Amino acid sequence: MTQIKTDILVLGSGIAGLTFAIKTAKQLPDRQIMVLTKTNEGESNTRYAQGGVAAVWNVEKDNFDKHIADTLDAGDGLCKEDIVRIVVEEGPERVREIIEWGARFDKEKELDVYDLAREGGHSENRILHFKDFTGWEIQRTLMEEAMKFDNIKVLEHYFALDFITQHHLGRMVIRVTPNIECYGCYALNKQNNSIETILSRVTICCTGGGGQVYKSTTNPIIATGDGVAMAYRAKGRVENMEFMQFHPTALYNPAGENPSFLVSEAVRGHGAILKNEVGEAFMQEYDPRLSLAPRDIVARAIDAEMKKRGTDCMYLDCRHLDHDDFLAHFPTIYDKCLEMGVNPMKSMIPVVPACHYMCGGILVDAVGRSSIHRLYAAGESSSTGLHGANRLASNSLLEALVFAHRISDDVFKHIGAWTIEDRIPDWNAEGTTDPQEMVLITQGIKELKEIMSYYVGIVRSNLRLKRALDRLYLLYQETEELYRTSTISPQLMELRNLITIAYLITRSATHRRESRGLHFTTDYPGQLEFKEFSIL
Repeated sequence: MTQIKTDILVLGSGIAGLTFAIKTAKQLPDRQIMVLTKTNEGESNTRYAQGGVAAVWNVEKDNFDKHIADTLDAGDGLCKEDIVRIVVEEGPERVREIIEWGARFDKEKELDVYDLAREGGHSENRILHFKDFTGWEIQRTLMEEAMKFDNIKVLEHYFALDFITQHHLGRMVIRVTPNIECYGCYALNKQNNSIETILSRVTICCTGGGGQVYKSTTNPIIATGDGVAMAYRAKGRVENMEFMQFHPTALYNPAGENPSFLVSEAVRGHGAILKNEVGEAFMQEYDPRLSLAPRDIVARAIDAEMKKRGTDCMYLDCRHLDHDDFLAHFPTIYDKCLEMGVNPMKSMIPVVPACHYMCGGILVDAVGRSSIHRLYAAGESSSTGLHGANRLASNSLLEALVFAHRISDDVFKHIGAWTIEDRIPDWNAEGTTDPQEMVLITQGIKELKEIMSYYVGIVRSNLRLKRALDRLYLLYQETEELYRTSTISPQLMELRNLITIAYLITRSATHRRESRGLHFTTDYPGQLEFKEFSIL
């Protein structure tokens, strides 16, 4: 088997991973930075972000205190206020940097000022955007900037399997073991099906979220929670996994679609109104902010209206908006609606909530350090404390930029003290054979999505959660047996990782005996019992 050594290992090539790599390549030009991605470099959750990046830009109308207050309000009492202040106050400078690297954001016609949008939960217009595919524009910018550095090497089609720690040197490692260290990871080279040992001085996990744990999700098919599952198996600390955000307005497609097409929150910020099938607005029954309430409130409202009225979807009314202005701001959404047979200027857009963003993840401190030494995390795979119980729209890209910068600075200070551990054994595949029936894996994924969608969705109960845990345990046992006897494949590892993510979400939900933010349970409606973070 192959052993590869690098100074710095980055898992994931989205906004967090590439921003870190670029900044570190500038600071440490003599250090080799290796970026692993399990598909192509441009495929990431970042690419699918429509709305934009939130930052205080128009200081005549907006300020840091307003953005902080909006974030804290959306997080429903569980944000870490010091982290919120860090991200909000450092964010604008990080956005200016990617603009210097070539990122384009829309400007108002005939004016040299940015066209700032507003989204749910924001008290001011502060969303910088590039039409309705901002994530694509940011991903393009970062890929082009990264290509300028000879010390950044991107390995495509590499699937990270497990973080390497003292466990692989024969030491007993449990969750309370002090000073666990990360020495790199084992990775499957999908091009030749070999498992390679990649050793590094430091590892940065930027593997994104786990939205594919649900049937209906806006996440790309690669979003299988790999990094969080790996960190949990390595005995790292994970928190707040019960807070899985459902975006209120995914385009309803009766034929099914994976991923679901997102109708950006910016459409509501632009003036669209949520209505039922007979054209009646309903958000006044749930929140005084109407269609611009935070996502947890809007998603539950839509879910409640669908159940109350016995319908498959609710609707987004854009018919009163200016046609040319709508087309200029939302060309992708407009074209997709037409493809589905819906003209947004003549008919209401059918929408349903869909799994969108994981607010919990690998617990990290203010500079992105996890509980495992020499392992950092950033982006959706991390839990910084910014989002609390519910993410404020468009804060995710900002968080990734800020923490990529902070991790880069911390790595610069400490990398000289870290060495590469070269006593690591090769991956042990003894006794495994090629799986005889792939249907065991594909059906396992289907079963998992069914369990999570029906029992651990927008509205939960103790009975549903227990039922989910019982079924997940059986699926876990079957999959672990398959894992012990079968050769490694991406499909098998993704199923294994998704089961871990599903367990963490469900187990965390059973511990939180209250309704807060994205976690709503019929057994404790409106009851606030716990205020501390749940850490597993």
